[in-house]
Amino acid sequence: MNPAAFIAAQTRLASAPLVPEIMLHLASEITPIWQASEDFLARAGIEPPFWAFAWPGGQALARYVLDHPALVAGKRVLDFAAGGGIAAIACAMAGAACVEAADIDPLAAVAIARNAAANGLSLDVLARDVVGEPPRWDLILCGDVCYEAPMTRHILPWLRRCADRGEVWLADPGRAYLPPDGLVAIARYDVVTSLELEDRTLRPTVLYRLQTVISGAAISGAAPERCAQADR
Repeated sequence: MNPAAFIAAQTRLASAPLVPEIMLHLASEITPIWQASEDFLARAGIEPPFWAFAWPGGQALARYVLDHPALVAGKRVLDFAAGGGIAAIACAMAGAACVEAADIDPLAAVAIARNAAANGLSLDVLARDVVGEPPRWDLILCGDVCYEAPMTRHILPWLRRCADRGEVWLADPGRAYLPPDGLVAIARYDVVTSLELEDRTLRPTVLYRLQTVISGAAISGAAPERCAQADR
């Protein structure tokens, strides 16, 4: 089964509780898709289907963007570790000049494209690890990215350097590896969740602005590139 067919077979179009404006290909239950995924994922060598669920951080980012479109209108935006792309879709709806959605999972990349199309949009999807690339974005959105120590160690220094060139928003529902400093809270949401995914049915989720730890830090390399969608 190819990725598009797998997504069609294992999900249905639905909206997340906090963001009814956006339709996504979502798994209605966690166990069936995980079981159905094992063989497919093993053959393809890709990650478990995190893209098939609207996690609290992504919902909080999307809600904030849709409620405050002027903050993203005309900007170059990256939805980092985008999953199903809910935050990226919200930015496109809000009038961002260009939107890129990055995820290392190639199946997530297909899901992002299908989710965008379901909302009458198209996005630039980056199916790679963008950590370390010179920043070319005015705003980077990160939803629910501090759930593992190795992940946090990998991404946080780069995100802090990016915060020296533009804004970085990080939405977190209380994950264990959220950094203890360099965060300024800008919004808070109570996100309805499932006991299959979380340990409670309501997740308080805080949206932060990430600050650079070393003021004035620079990223070496070429000058920032223009976002591909900006020229369309």
